[in-house]
Amino acid sequence: MFIENVCSIYEGDHQALVPIAETPVPAGYPSPAQDYFLGSINLSEHLIHDSTSTFIVRVSGHSMQGAGIADGDELIVNRARKPVDGSVVVAILDGEMTVKRLRLTPQGVVLQAESPDYPDLVVGELASLTVWGVAETCLHRL
Repeated sequence: MFIENVCSIYEGDHQALVPIAETPVPAGYPSPAQDYFLGSINLSEHLIHDSTSTFIVRVSGHSMQGAGIADGDELIVNRARKPVDGSVVVAILDGEMTVKRLRLTPQGVVLQAESPDYPDLVVGELASLTVWGVAETCLHRL
């Protein structure tokens, strides 16, 4: 899985206000429809924790399907967040950007694919690895 493009989410004071329903929508049995709205929520407040270090990247490929990340999805990536074992990260390995799950093992660092069709990337001793950022949210179109 590779990064297709990267863009900053910081565009001045632009805010994405979206109406929010007063009651949850059941995913099981239907209930009577309700047209009650509480007002609006600011998507930036819910999705962006630090606008100066957050970027959106579009992914390309299928190696992270098991993590719910599909070809063409967009990830909200925070460059200021500290990566830990198990984080989904945007990494630069030997000059190539990729999205993988970070695994810190006693044997070393592994960039784990989330699909059996793709191998894990074992980071060798002489490899160049930079964790560019930590994925916080996946924007997946239905």
